[in-house]
Amino acid sequence: MKITLNNRPEELDTETLTMGELMRIKKFTFKKIIVKVNGKIVEPYEYDSTILHDNDNVVVFHLLAGG
Repeated sequence: MKITLNNRPEELDTETLTMGELMRIKKFTFKKIIVKVNGKIVEPYEYDSTILHDNDNVVVFHLLAGG
């Protein structure tokens, strides 16, 4: 499967993949994470039911607090 993850091409050795599986593979474990797939926000409760497809554009970023 080929996707774009945070503006970088990624090739994953699988035919099916959920957003939750991708989060575990890439070790995205920050507490405050925003996920978008093809421009649509994916809520945390949707990670395991959101199926990724070839050529999907995935953006994952974490929020930092500070002053």
